[in-house]
Amino acid sequence: MKILRYIELKSGHSDNGPAWIGYVTSSKTGRTLYFNGRGLMKLKGQRRGESGGNYVDMETGESFWVSGVKKNGEDRHWAGSGKVLIEAAAVSDYLEAIGAKNLNTSRCEVTNSICDTDIKRLSQLANSSGKGWPHDPEAESPYSFVRNVISPTK
Repeated sequence: MKILRYIELKSGHSDNGPAWIGYVTSSKTGRTLYFNGRGLMKLKGQRRGESGGNYVDMETGESFWVSGVKKNGEDRHWAGSGKVLIEAAAVSDYLEAIGAKNLNTSRCEVTNSICDTDIKRLSQLANSSGKGWPHDPEAESPYSFVRNVISPTK
């Protein structure tokens, strides 16, 4: 099932990262969202770390903020800036969700660049030995469930 969400890259960008509104696909457990070629794993509590994200890319370790879309159309953090890219296929559902007839082009831009996600491959990665969620998340360090990942270079 596809769900309309706001997705923002937090790693290295604070509140000004690239942002999208588009359809995500949820895993059976709801712990993983698939979007734009990525598998985003849910973080909880102290696992969020300094970046402020609530999801982490299972392959790159990059931090993301994912939420439902705001009815007032102001999805970006108040301190953030930059246009939000809206998946072309999601425009009508987004407009319905915010109760608008037209996009606010000062805040949004339609994109056809959202790529397909290989959910089967990412699901196997998350569920394979030594990767994905630990059996006891509380016993692990905040990002220990992301294994064999090259940290983003600074």
